Amino acid sequence: MGDFNAEIGADNKGYEEIMGTHGIGQMNENGERFADLCALNQMVIGGSIFPHKNIHKVTWRSPDHTTENQIDHICFVKRFRRSFQDVRVMRDADVSSDHHMIMTTLKLKLKKYPATNAVRKRYNVKTLQNKDVQGKFQISIAFRFSALRDIIENETDIEKHWQHTKIVDMKRANKLWGKRKATTKSGSLLRQFRS
Repeated sequence: MGDFNAEIGADNKGYEEIMGTHGIGQMNENGERFADLCALNQMVIGGSIFPHKNIHKVTWRSPDHTTENQIDHICFVKRFRRSFQDVRVMRDADVSSDHHMIMTTLKLKLKKYPATNAVRKRYNVKTLQNKDVQGKFQISIAFRFSALRDIIENETDIEKHWQHTKIVDMKRANKLWGKRKATTKSGSLLRQFRS
């Protein structure tokens, strides 16, 4: 978070849950507001947690190089606290600013969700190459849109209308096209070896 000019300092009395003791300087009024905001939203100020030399904590230096402050911060939600490995200032990045870039290292453990057993319906759309099926499909769609106009004018519940449309269209696709036969990679490889 930048542009608050919030100095959080090294004293974390009253803010033990949201910041560490590795800040720089004294907390100013904006720093207090910032700490209150983080406390209210269950957030942690990352730059105050990890011990570093001051050169790796200072985010702003005055043009005359006499004043240095830690006024830019990275915040994260408290429940992800263990994911953050480090927060430090990168002085090498040339961004044409009097502020230095802050970098964080984090380690995420992503949950692996089991594959669902729901079978996706695939329709045999190759049957649309047949002129008879094409004609039936076009007539079916034309009737469907004229019926839709009547339903839309009278229907107020859009979710109910969508469910009705979905069911009718799936039935129509089943009837006109049929389902595509499932092919496996091993089956297609076997056919290649046989031919």
